[in-house]
Amino acid sequence: MERTASSGDRPTMRERFDRLTDAYRCFLTGSCPSQRAADVAGLILSGVCGLVPEDRARSLAEHCHGSSVELTCLSLTLVERITSRLTSRSLSPAVTLYCVEMLAVLFQDLDLMSHLIHQFQTEDQIISHLAAKTVSTCVFYQLHQSGAISPVWQQKCVRVFYSSPSGPELDACLWSLTEVLKRLLKGAHQDILGELLAALDSSLCALCSKFLPEERKEGAQCLVDVTSSRRWATTWCLLLDLLEVLTASSLTCAAGVCLKSQRITHTRSSALLTTVSGSSRYFVKKRALLLLKRALLQKAGEDWALGGSTGLRYKRFHSDMNMLAQSVLTAVTADWLQSVQVESASYFGGTRRVRGQEGQKPDCVMLRSVSLLLLKSVELHIQTAGATAGVDSATEVYGYLQSLWGFLRRCGVQLTEVTHRCCWVGLLFGDQDDDMMEAAKALFSIFLHHRRCSGLDDLAVSEAACASGCNPHCHFLLLLQSISFDHSILLDFLISTETCFLEYFVRYLKYLRADWRGFAAACGRIGSPDGRLSPAASAGGDALKATYEGEPDQVEVSSCVRPTGVIPPAVTTRPAAGFHLVEYDSSDQSDPENMEVSQEEPGPSVCEKSRFSALDVKQELSGPPVPIGHRQYEPSASELNSALERRREGERASSCPTASGQLTCETLARAVICMSELREVVTRLQTKKLFPYNPSSLLKLLAQVQNCS
Repeated sequence: MERTASSGDRPTMRERFDRLTDAYRCFLTGSCPSQRAADVAGLILSGVCGLVPEDRARSLAEHCHGSSVELTCLSLTLVERITSRLTSRSLSPAVTLYCVEMLAVLFQDLDLMSHLIHQFQTEDQIISHLAAKTVSTCVFYQLHQSGAISPVWQQKCVRVFYSSPSGPELDACLWSLTEVLKRLLKGAHQDILGELLAALDSSLCALCSKFLPEERKEGAQCLVDVTSSRRWATTWCLLLDLLEVLTASSLTCAAGVCLKSQRITHTRSSALLTTVSGSSRYFVKKRALLLLKRALLQKAGEDWALGGSTGLRYKRFHSDMNMLAQSVLTAVTADWLQSVQVESASYFGGTRRVRGQEGQKPDCVMLRSVSLLLLKSVELHIQTAGATAGVDSATEVYGYLQSLWGFLRRCGVQLTEVTHRCCWVGLLFGDQDDDMMEAAKALFSIFLHHRRCSGLDDLAVSEAACASGCNPHCHFLLLLQSISFDHSILLDFLISTETCFLEYFVRYLKYLRADWRGFAAACGRIGSPDGRLSPAASAGGDALKATYEGEPDQVEVSSCVRPTGVIPPAVTTRPAAGFHLVEYDSSDQSDPENMEVSQEEPGPSVCEKSRFSALDVKQELSGPPVPIGHRQYEPSASELNSALERRREGERASSCPTASGQLTCETLARAVICMSELREVVTRLQTKKLFPYNPSSLLKLLAQVQNCS
């Protein structure tokens, strides 16, 4: 098939542009172009290659270059759009046959893939990125068609990763590979994913050894070299994106085998920590820190990995997680926190400026990430070491917490009028439910470890826990207080797979039934006038200034939520008091036969095993969705009578002789009523087979706690 033409017969730049534009419009409207498929393929190739007519005058060179860039961009976009539509099977049969014929000419006769990849090295960033995007789509299309990986693209990535030159070529290869791996993960193409990673494993390890050397001093010098320019900083972020994809792919290894490249985030965690403290670019620091946090929480790729984790873990998973945790603790011991930079909070319009003496708010994403990274590392360390280390281990663990307090104090936003250090969890994590529950769960593990190792009685342990901000009773009561003791919001947490609340709640209830006295004492601390803020202060606002009083080494902890002494509700996930996501009185009209019920026992893996979202259950309970602002909880008459009777009992129980005692008993009574109401609604949902998992163990624990009161 002859594709060349004489110079006189060659169409002008404008003619080619107009013809491609007409073809593009036809594809958008779902019709076939009037031109032959082979002719459109030839136009696309000339656009991708950027051919400029030879008879152009030198005086029009600049105009020709602009037209050439436009033609190239149009050609790349057209190929990307066609292959995407073919992969998604969204074209009509006639248009599909036309496009398949055209792509056959492009890939088989004209070797389009080689020409696309050649555009990776162009200095024009728009063309380079469009080429990478188009190549990724074409590679995935060919995988769908034949199950084979493009050898030209694969060889290009291997060569560039081994040589790792700076420039657009490396950036395009990193972006393209990341995009292909994401698509494979979303589509659960495990065999092809494993084959591709095996082919690129050595080259990826070689690339990361340059960016993430093992030796700390060598790594610091490397960071100075490779982050000094804006281009290298961009390459760094692309590499970190790829590392997250590789880490996410390790969580889907069904065969239990994991390649070296999939473990780089864990095995090179020390170098990543050096990146956080040593990079000259703040967004590189932040991106590296978020990668470490997600790896430690086993949430890498949670924003786009629709397939999710298989629940299986590769053979060296636990040792890799321990390696990551130990790298964090070793760095903290070596004063890593002192070198972590936290800038002012930034928004879409830039850094927000505040009035008066309020001062700049710190970047809470960084604060939460650093705090959670340290807390989860300590939790893993505790689980690995067990309870054999004794008092020295408990002292070491609390030493890490003191390092965290020092870091937060250094960040500069002050807390005033808060005398209870356990409030810091809600103040820092209050607008991120998932991180808040992870932090509460980690602090609960730290508390239990100290309780086992310290040899102190329960009262002394509770006092020490409050001094370090990790008393689980206080955390739970502050959570209840922040949601106005509303059991329906707890139900939202229980049926959601977005947080680890179920695991945390079950563990806490087991402890609560054994330490009711400690719970009552915590009610006294939370309910006492000097242990909470006034209702007016809890109502809202966005300035936060508070100080811990009565301590020789005052600790000032930063936050950028609202000035409350309790955990503020997250606006995006928790409704305000009086508004609920579920109308429980309408559950009688729900059809239980349409709801599949999992029989898994509640436990640490329920959030992974359950495929029900909160919305599934809510729609079964309340019918068609209604805007939250127009929906209120309207209990039935029997529920009202039951609740009123329980509240009368609570009021009688709270008739204490002193004002302080009355507040204590009131807090205790409200907490008990909240858990009692939660038990009732879960029981009713279980009876109607509307609960997404078997809640028998949870109901048993709630009943035992209720009996303790």
